[in-house]
Amino acid sequence: MTRHSTKIRRIALTTGGGDAPGLNAVIRGVVMTAQHHGWECIGIRNGYDGLLDARLRRNGLMPLTPERVSGITNLGGTILGTTNAGNPFKYPVQTAKGLEERDLSGKVLSALERAGVDALVAIGGDGSLRVARRLADKGLRVVGVPKTIDNDLEETVITFGFDSAVSFATDCIDRLHTTAASHQRVMVVEVMGRHAGWIALNCGVSGDAHAILIPEIPYDIGKLAAALLKREREGAQHSIVVAAEGAAPSGGKASTIEKRIGRPERLGGIGERVAGELAVLTGKETRHVVLGHLLRGGAPTTFDRLLSLRFGGAAVRALAEGHSGVMVALDPPRVRYVPLAKATQRMKSVPVGCDTIRTARDLGICFGD
Repeated sequence: MTRHSTKIRRIALTTGGGDAPGLNAVIRGVVMTAQHHGWECIGIRNGYDGLLDARLRRNGLMPLTPERVSGITNLGGTILGTTNAGNPFKYPVQTAKGLEERDLSGKVLSALERAGVDALVAIGGDGSLRVARRLADKGLRVVGVPKTIDNDLEETVITFGFDSAVSFATDCIDRLHTTAASHQRVMVVEVMGRHAGWIALNCGVSGDAHAILIPEIPYDIGKLAAALLKREREGAQHSIVVAAEGAAPSGGKASTIEKRIGRPERLGGIGERVAGELAVLTGKETRHVVLGHLLRGGAPTTFDRLLSLRFGGAAVRALAEGHSGVMVALDPPRVRYVPLAKATQRMKSVPVGCDTIRTARDLGICFGD
């Protein structure tokens, strides 16, 4: 964490990684607060692609005025666009040998300097904030804003987008209860959560699921099947299982779809896998539902709108106070600044002995262990 005394005239914004409800509210919070300080704002399109991708070079920067961000607080997605394959330190470049990852961070810094940018507000999750930290180490004035529906960033009580994702997933589980009960089925609901099971845990408990599978607790499919059969013997004719995409069996690995250069490994298939195994072990008619990107879309909840606006305002205040290399973080009732190095040193996993898991077990929810 460093401090700068140079005067700011223009700042840039970038949104990276997967989209999340509340991104547009952060953008509005930044722009309106920057105007209060007399600063100009520009947005970089599609992460850092607006500075690096030749196809966007002419239109890679978007002026952000109060008029441009009027009425966007309630909108999902991001008006700037985003990408999860735009790490400038490992940027995919087409060569004669195929795609190769190259360090183009110098081009990012040069492009920002040519655009008259004095500071950057980087809105993103773990990967995006690691990039922001490295750019700060290279001398760029940077403040990060924590964004991930997975809620897996350390040093902040919660990230924006998480509440919206959990609320929608819970609504879906409520709906699945009625159809599962009507057909006496087992329904396996796959939700996002690569390395942390916060979404699965919170929507599973709130939605009265009967089993929850999360990355932090390896599951035994036999124990899970036994728990569902016990429910049937006791008179229950349907069951709901919520599975985070990164959940894995004991001694096994998470289900994956593919790995592509410049992108994280794609997880997926846990719902179909568990449903197929439960159908064999229980003899019950079993279906699976993948909520996937439905969790990312749609309008943010009131909580996420307010948190996003607060984060946007706090990011500008941090710059005005001379901070760089920090992330804004919720520490109720305040928003504080924490070093990016500390915020990105590890992912925030679900503590297996936390109150929510203890409550779930008391309610009879099975974790497959």
